[in-house]
Amino acid sequence: MAIVSITNTSVAVNPLKHSQAVGATLAFMGFAGVMPVLHGSPGCSTFAKIPLAQHLGELIPLSTTAMTEVVTVLGCEESIKQAILTLVLQHHPEILGLCTTGLTETRGDDMGRFLKEIRQLPELNNLPMVLVSTPDFKGSLQDGFAAAVESIVKEIPVLSNSQQSKQITILASSAFTPGDIQEIKEMCHDFELNPIVIPDLSGLLDSPLNSTFNPGVTTRGTTLEQLRLVGNSTFTLAFGESMRSSARILQQKFKIPYDVFTEFTGLDATDKLLYALVQISGNSVPEKYRQKRRHLQQAMLSTHLKLSCKRVAVALEPDLLWLTIDFLISMGMSIHAAVTTGRSPLLEKIPIQSVTIGDLEDFEQLAAGSDLLIANSYAEVIAKHLNIPLYRQGIPIFDHFGNIFATKVGYQGAIQSLFDIANLIVDKT
Repeated sequence: MAIVSITNTSVAVNPLKHSQAVGATLAFMGFAGVMPVLHGSPGCSTFAKIPLAQHLGELIPLSTTAMTEVVTVLGCEESIKQAILTLVLQHHPEILGLCTTGLTETRGDDMGRFLKEIRQLPELNNLPMVLVSTPDFKGSLQDGFAAAVESIVKEIPVLSNSQQSKQITILASSAFTPGDIQEIKEMCHDFELNPIVIPDLSGLLDSPLNSTFNPGVTTRGTTLEQLRLVGNSTFTLAFGESMRSSARILQQKFKIPYDVFTEFTGLDATDKLLYALVQISGNSVPEKYRQKRRHLQQAMLSTHLKLSCKRVAVALEPDLLWLTIDFLISMGMSIHAAVTTGRSPLLEKIPIQSVTIGDLEDFEQLAAGSDLLIANSYAEVIAKHLNIPLYRQGIPIFDHFGNIFATKVGYQGAIQSLFDIANLIVDKT
């Protein structure tokens, strides 16, 4: 059981976390036809776009109500309504995703009433609207991502509630890469299951080939029609502790049972996932996964001597921190330091001495003496200063190619992770 400590500094010197608006925008990227709108100043949307553009390597469809100083101080909701109406008429979204910012949250805007008034406009009366509270001054990317998913499953109307025996719902947390989601979808298809992924970021893998880019609306991911069929699913698989709340909402609305997987990397974690798919589908495990399991066992044997007892320092969002540490410990590695961005029910359960809620300055101080660092690309400076190799995880990764294709789930993802980590350590020695 870990002791969770919070740094007592009044400012973040070298920030690790991103704002909730970044996480909510990333979640909306996994739905087709969504127009994400930040209710705040133009600068708020700029700071949300930058890390995502760096990480994904593409343009981010994100609009803003562009509140000025006059509107902020004196208030002028009519002009904001007109701004949203203009955006909708220009881009023709299927869903409006409205996110708050630190500006509007501090100002104390009654966003529930505001959204109700917007719905009275004839042009917006039939447009599904999703309100997400994402203040910049609290929470992190994971919190904003989870809040967006929760709002989606709460607000989207359902066409029917007639269960389809082969349909399941996948709730994927911010710990998933597009490559991870693609791997999970393929696993479901191999068990003859039809997954509806919320949100489905796997469409980002072929985005450069898409010539129908709309600067204000997302073009790939789970569609509105698919969302309206979620009530037909026979089971919900939630990946990441942050998805538990959304799974509970689906259970309450549609009586759909669910299971939460906090680990989905490594031998035991994949075994448990495949067993769940066997129970849901009634099918046996396909031979190709039996073969991949043998391959993973061979990879574990091959890398064990290089990885065993190596000291690792990790700085990631809570869901990703948990599954990464679980995977490392399964390979006999020692967690030298762990830093994360905020509170989570998982933190106290991590089988290490302590977890620090802090920034990358704390990470640099705690990581000294490690054999390996695991964090996003902003930790590259720390890695060079400490002369320790860096294995890139999290958001953003902007100084290496292929991060959205990287896969850590399933047997094959664990194999690739093992070899990547082992090679970093070998190159250093």
